[in-house]
Amino acid sequence: MTLRIKLLLALAPLAIALVVVSIVATSNVSSLGWHSEAILKDNYRSVLAAQRMKDSVEHLEHLAASVVSGASNEERPSKAEDHRRHFEDELRVQEGNVTEPGELDATQRQRNRWTTYQKEFDAFRSLRDPDQGRAFFRERLEPAFVAITDAADAILTVNLDAIVQKSERAHQVAERLNVITLAVSIAALLIGGIASTLLTSRLLAPLGLLTRTVHRIGEGDFETRVDVSGEDEIAQLAGTINAMAVRLRQYRNSSLGELLLAQQASQAAIDSLPDPVVVYDLQGGVINVNEAAEAVLGVGVKPPDELDPAVRATLERASTHVLSGKGPYQAKSFEDAIAVRTSEGTRYFSPRATPVHTESGSISGVTVLMQDVTRARLVDDLRNDLVATVAHEFRTPLTSLRLAIHMCLEQAAGPLNDRQSDLLYTAREDCDRLQSMVDELLDLARIQGGHMELHRRPTNPLMLIDSAASTYRRDAEDHHIVLQTSVAPGLQEIQVDRERIQLVLSNLLSNAIRHTPPGGSIEIGVKAQDGIVRFEVADSGAGIPAEYRQQVFGKFVRLPNSVGGGTGLGLSIAKQIVDAHGGKIGVDASVSGGAMFWFTLPTAALEAEPLVPVATA
Repeated sequence: MTLRIKLLLALAPLAIALVVVSIVATSNVSSLGWHSEAILKDNYRSVLAAQRMKDSVEHLEHLAASVVSGASNEERPSKAEDHRRHFEDELRVQEGNVTEPGELDATQRQRNRWTTYQKEFDAFRSLRDPDQGRAFFRERLEPAFVAITDAADAILTVNLDAIVQKSERAHQVAERLNVITLAVSIAALLIGGIASTLLTSRLLAPLGLLTRTVHRIGEGDFETRVDVSGEDEIAQLAGTINAMAVRLRQYRNSSLGELLLAQQASQAAIDSLPDPVVVYDLQGGVINVNEAAEAVLGVGVKPPDELDPAVRATLERASTHVLSGKGPYQAKSFEDAIAVRTSEGTRYFSPRATPVHTESGSISGVTVLMQDVTRARLVDDLRNDLVATVAHEFRTPLTSLRLAIHMCLEQAAGPLNDRQSDLLYTAREDCDRLQSMVDELLDLARIQGGHMELHRRPTNPLMLIDSAASTYRRDAEDHHIVLQTSVAPGLQEIQVDRERIQLVLSNLLSNAIRHTPPGGSIEIGVKAQDGIVRFEVADSGAGIPAEYRQQVFGKFVRLPNSVGGGTGLGLSIAKQIVDAHGGKIGVDASVSGGAMFWFTLPTAALEAEPLVPVATA
């Protein structure tokens, strides 16, 4: 038996209930119709006959009255015969439709009185004397007419009373039939609904077993089976599921199954990592993510266009770096760390990307790990605060020490010999260098704290170059270094903070003088290109190895075998100032073999903005 037939059989009780309700309703309607028909058959025709008899006798009486009044009418005899015939017909109908108690006596009285009235009417018609006719009409014919109408009214009353009684009985029967119909309908629907529900539940019970079995198979229990008997579609589906379980067990035991288990283990491994992991294919499409990437970054859950723009840009930058053949990508500073709002507060993540290689060594994808550096950033902030606090505390005693040395050199405390003067000059130089370090530390603290704003003004790039060159020209001559300037024609004014840009040029020039040997040269230049102004400071020193050119702009970075002292903060401060202006800074090898530091500034006017604090690793 097929599933369709079983479902139809399950609906059979409801169909039977509907049939029973239909039969009862039809029977009740027929019963009401029979009562109405009985009224029409038994009483309405008698009422009609009585009314027509009254009409016929009234017409006869009217003809008799016209004779008494003396009116002549040649058609009077024929009309009288028509009315007598109509009366007789209706009386016979009534005699054949006696159905109510007392109606037979009233009908017999009507027959007797009609017979009497006809004799009197014939006698009245035979009279020729008008006076005798009037007397006969008044004394004999009119009383017979009244008797006939009274008998007709009696018949009419009996039937009208019967109609009223039968109507009331029909109303009572209708109410009783309504109650019966409603009770039968409710009982039939309840019985049919319960029976259909029980049959349907019994029929669909194997589906629940199928669901539980499929769920267990989905969890990896390939030994479970569905025990469903029969030959319907559900039994066939159970057999198919059992066969699927057998094949899945064979599949798990095969090498392909082992590969699937290995893949599941790999997925479990990356899911266990607390940091977000995203795997891209060669086209840049996401092929795998771990639970942390879904929960924290929303990758794999939200559409790409709904991701946080900073998250999307960072992931694309890291993956593109690797896919373009540049090797692994690792953030070198906290500049590449992005802030992500989570339920635990704001957390910072730094990207690391490594290529995924095939057995042949070619790249098949890239894995991007977003390392949580929140704690390291906090430690760095604490370190910066400590450095700023210490530098600020150094400033007051250092100022006093510089003033004391200056007064001693001015011999305010007495004359000095040559040995004492040399020592004090050396101490003053060390104090100046220490003051420069303290100033750099305080500048960095103000930048990182966001307390230093840019005050942009229209400025001629030539003025910046000349001011920086004139400041360091004497120092360069003292070191036997040639300082040259190079300015391209057609320079436009730029909107910059003059003091900050002068600080950038001062840092670059002081570094160039410190790393250029005597007899060398330094060239500071500026030129315009493609909507930007490019400043360059090139020296003929030892230069900077390629592997260190990106690191020199970090905090506290000092190259191996570097000449002179310093905090390693000058280039870091310069980079943050240039970044705040919307420009870029970098270092290349100069044509003379040394280093050429450069930075660019946009020629378009920008809104003034504070220096954004950027922490570096």
